[in-house]
Amino acid sequence: MSKESPKKVIMVAVVTCLVCSVLVASATVALRPAQERNKALETKKNILQAAGIYTEGMDIDKAFTQVEPRLVDLESGTFSDGDPSRFNAIKASKDSSTNYQIPANLDIAKIRQRAKQALIYLVKKDDQIETVILPIYGKGLWSTLYGFVALAADGNQVKGLTFYEHGETPGLGGEVDNPRWKAQWPGKAIFDGKGNLAVKVDKGTVSPDSPMAVHHVDGLGGATLTTRGVNNLIRYWMGDNGYGPLLKSFKKQGA
Repeated sequence: MSKESPKKVIMVAVVTCLVCSVLVASATVALRPAQERNKALETKKNILQAAGIYTEGMDIDKAFTQVEPRLVDLESGTFSDGDPSRFNAIKASKDSSTNYQIPANLDIAKIRQRAKQALIYLVKKDDQIETVILPIYGKGLWSTLYGFVALAADGNQVKGLTFYEHGETPGLGGEVDNPRWKAQWPGKAIFDGKGNLAVKVDKGTVSPDSPMAVHHVDGLGGATLTTRGVNNLIRYWMGDNGYGPLLKSFKKQGA
């Protein structure tokens, strides 16, 4: 066969493609356990950060032994049976047998549907709940923001908030990652003295003299639509259509 023949060129190209495909597939299979491990560690790290107990260089797995994953029925606010390690909220939200279609007038987070259950995390000490960590998500300007909010055992006082995935504009909506902005959240109260939902992300700066300062957080400068999205997703998940029933049960139990 001629060195310049079309058949030989095609043959070499096909063999090269096959070899590369095998190498890529093998690498993918070989690396998958490590990728899954890193993903699990990153999730644990974000949960610990929200709870305010993460420090750089700490043994994440060891620190996470004080955290108990639990499944919750969102409608009743009660704990559910089932294996938390097998639960996937995103998959459950897309399955008609396990999801809840959110009425348009209640869908302020713009997520359309959610799972009927949620996987939450309890930080315990001496078998007593110290912190409740709740996954949250909702639409911003360009993306869906995913994060965690940590509350005290009373289900009201915020202990921390973090977003671990989003596609908002760096320097504007992307400031949800800014430690200075996140530092406003600890100490804020979700509900007022009458039990009404009061937490809010303002469009501008919160006056420290305002009677609502204990509930409100400064908005993101120059990012009106992201600010609105964050406010809406926080209020959705803390409200009656989200974790509201669960948080009220913590208050009643004096947890």
